[in-house]
Amino acid sequence: MRRSMGANRGLIFAFLCFVVLHGWALYSAEAAVHYYDFILEESNFTRLCSNKSMLTVNGTFPGPVIRVQRGDTAYVNVHNQGEYGVTIHWHGVKQPRNPWYDGPENITQCPIPAGTNFTYEVIFSDEEGTLWWHAHSDWTRATVHGAIVISPPTGTDYPFPIKPDAEEVIILGSWFKGDVMGIIENALATGAAPNLSDALTINGQPGDLYECSRDSTFRLLVESGKTYLLRIINAVMNEEMFFGIAGHNITVVGMDGAYLKPVSVEHIMITPGQTMDVLLTADQTPSHYYMAGSPFADSFAPFDRSTTTAIVQYTTGNYTPPPMPASPSLPAYNDRDAAENYMGLLRSLADDEHPINVPKNVTTSLYITVSVNQIDCNGTCGGPDGNRFAASLNNISFVTPNVDILEAYYHNLPGIFERDFPAEPPFYFNFTGDVGENTLYPSVGTKARLIDFNETVEIVFQGTNVANADNHPLHVHGYSFYLVGFGRGNFNNETDPINNYNLEDPPLVNTFGIPKSGWVALRFVADNPGVWFIHCHLERHSSWGMDTVLIVKNGTTGATSMRTRPNYMPPCSAP
Repeated sequence: MRRSMGANRGLIFAFLCFVVLHGWALYSAEAAVHYYDFILEESNFTRLCSNKSMLTVNGTFPGPVIRVQRGDTAYVNVHNQGEYGVTIHWHGVKQPRNPWYDGPENITQCPIPAGTNFTYEVIFSDEEGTLWWHAHSDWTRATVHGAIVISPPTGTDYPFPIKPDAEEVIILGSWFKGDVMGIIENALATGAAPNLSDALTINGQPGDLYECSRDSTFRLLVESGKTYLLRIINAVMNEEMFFGIAGHNITVVGMDGAYLKPVSVEHIMITPGQTMDVLLTADQTPSHYYMAGSPFADSFAPFDRSTTTAIVQYTTGNYTPPPMPASPSLPAYNDRDAAENYMGLLRSLADDEHPINVPKNVTTSLYITVSVNQIDCNGTCGGPDGNRFAASLNNISFVTPNVDILEAYYHNLPGIFERDFPAEPPFYFNFTGDVGENTLYPSVGTKARLIDFNETVEIVFQGTNVANADNHPLHVHGYSFYLVGFGRGNFNNETDPINNYNLEDPPLVNTFGIPKSGWVALRFVADNPGVWFIHCHLERHSSWGMDTVLIVKNGTTGATSMRTRPNYMPPCSAP
């Protein structure tokens, strides 16, 4: 349920009731305030010839769309009518000075208990384009997620080469026949890998290639000659995705709530957590065409190998629909060249109306190795050689505490977390070569890294060949960052900044894949004080400990300091 208005007290109260009933929005001269009600509840669905009950928002999968303009604020009242505690995260929304409402469970808040409600204040700043929201408790995001559409301010428009005639949200997702919470709880209890998804979906539907799915396949209706803005979100749990539309090129114009230089492509590669804005012009012979998503998984780990489809259906012209629509030619699941070539095409728009400011003088540097690991449990666990699956950053596997880290930091509570996450790996080796078993077993702990306010930060994430090399999509809460470089092999701090950095127009993103056995370099100014989660958006890796916390200290003024704690935050399970 959406409620929107520009003010909420005084003489307009009676008029507010009319606004709520009719879904209208009143906008102030500077920014609007929007109100939404999210009802978390179990709902019944039928997919793949079977029925299941699962947690949803307002009974829909995917959940409702939040629509705002740049700089607006939204209040989202989450009523938890489910069976267990849940939190909601506003992925890509920076929440300036406002980590209290960022959402990751036991990082910035404890879960909203079943039978209670909690209102999030979601503060939008310079984001513009498409972002998304999702649950941030264990694996609840599999069914609890939806789009955030951020329009330009009044009086401005999208800087696209073609003005779109209409738009559509396209959400790639995962479908599990089993209970997703049960799947991850069992995996963590036994140390084994969690079950794979049973299907991939487009807007909640698996598509024609799955059993019992043809009649419900999502259809995008288009008219010849018109252009459509597709807001693509990868909400898939554990697979990066190639996506394309048969017979049609698409023009990529935005990513993660920021604009890109337009680039025409046959397909995109989009990791879990990323959003991409693309333009589709209906310029082909009227017919039916498949849009399709298939996994990119250059790894030895098992993954969902299926392909989800939807239909682009022309509504103009006389034609007989084909028995089966044409399919796009997507790269092979392990085509890392295709994935990395696409990554290299993405550059910030960086024009006069949309300037960028890439940090040049780094004052704080972090070098963080990213690994899949194992924990020895004397042959009693369900992972390789009787061990437990784990994952790490700088060889530390993160342990989520029972009291949220933000609360502990704000009140200086002892024993909840340590402040010594290292600025570099504990020891150096050939990270992308033959690593042997020397680094197979990580240390375990709850560690954060503290950064002074307004430091210029560079983080180099280094993939490793420990246990199983993979492409890891890392997400940083509270910030967008410039992705200034990436490459294969071990990062060289002398030659790579000279030969492989782009400091002119790198993309401004909040999630980006670390190439298998390679590295990425990102930069940002630490001007958003608070406690911010950093984690892999392959959900199994985050569950195994591929996480850490960045704490940006307060500045010297109230305007550069974290906002005070709200009067009510959901209670924690431990004192």
